[in-house]
Amino acid sequence: MHAVVAPPSVPVGKIKSFGPFGPQYQVGHPVFQLEDGDWMVEIILIETGEKTQYRWTRLRADPDAL
Repeated sequence: MHAVVAPPSVPVGKIKSFGPFGPQYQVGHPVFQLEDGDWMVEIILIETGEKTQYRWTRLRADPDAL
């Protein structure tokens, strides 16, 4: 049985990039928790408008877009 854990406080609306020179994305809301305790967060790719999900631990490591 998994304990109910509150979703992380994510910077909704912030623009970040995949690594220092990668494509930009806008941070959305947490979607669900993974079995390893990480969370999937909705993101929107700036160039295409595509919505997808991205791991919270990776999102936190990405830089803010300039």
